[in-house]
Parts: sequence; structure tokens; C-alpha cells
Amino acid sequence: MKRIIFILIATVGFIACKTHREPVKKSMKDMKEALSAKGFQTFDYVDETTKDTILMQQYFMAFLKSGPTRSQTKKEADSLQTLHLAHLTKMYKLGYADISGPFGDNGDIRGITIYNVPTLKMADSLANADPMVKAGRLVIEIHPWWAAKGFSLR
Repeated sequence: MKRIIFILIATVGFIACKTHREPVKKSMKDMKEALSAKGFQTFDYVDETTKDTILMQQYFMAFLKSGPTRSQTKKEADSLQTLHLAHLTKMYKLGYADISGPFGDNGDIRGITIYNVPTLKMADSLANADPMVKAGRLVIEIHPWWAAKGFSLR
């Protein structure tokens, strides 16, 4: 488990370092209005310790699980992996996915992607467009997930 957490943290750190941009300061009201206009679900959470109001946003966590078709040759599997990584990179660059990464064991759940899109239908469509999913090597299980807007992993 520690290895999985280390891999995820290392991936996040790498992505954060490569894509760091100075944040534009927006008011909470402006952020909520912009998200609402795009169809995102949000709510306010008041931290009882600090009394700060935190904007929570709904994301969609896609679990990439072993699929029924895993009998590809090494060459086919390697090709699918290249296409899979290109798909995830495209999702990240387009702003549809905030983070992706594999798990560090050989279990049924192979990895996750957190989609930053307004609807489950959109997350499902994007996740199922992955060449690994199309080939049956992976299947997708998606769940709504709430996180504080703008907070980073640490």
C-alpha cells in the first residue's frame, strides 16, 4: 500500500512541477458561478477549526480494472499501452482529467483517472474512448467523488 501511495504522490508531483502556473485569484462566488454555468455540481463546506468556507466540487473517479480480453501478444499489449498513455495525456492536456496513474500491484484494479467534467455521462464516454478499454484489456468503473476545489495532494 505504501508503494502505491508513493507512486501516486510521485506522479502528482511530477505533473505539478511540469505544469505549474501562477493561479488567477478568483472570488469563491465567481468560481461557483463559472462552474455552475458549465454544469458542475458544487457545495460549500465550512471547516469547523478554521471557519474557512471551502468550495467542494464533484469529480468522477474512474477505476481501470482488468478486462475480459488480456490475451494480446506482448507486441499488441505494448502498442495498446502506448495508445492508452497517449489517450490519458490528451485527456490531461484538454483539461478533462486531473490525474491518472497505475496501482503498484497486480490486482484487479489496475489504475485510476480522476475526471474533471460536469457529468457522469461525459466521464464515462471519455473513459470508454481509451484504446485499452475498446480492446477489452481494461473495463471502467466510475464513481462520483467530491474534493475541495483548488486543493492539492500532499
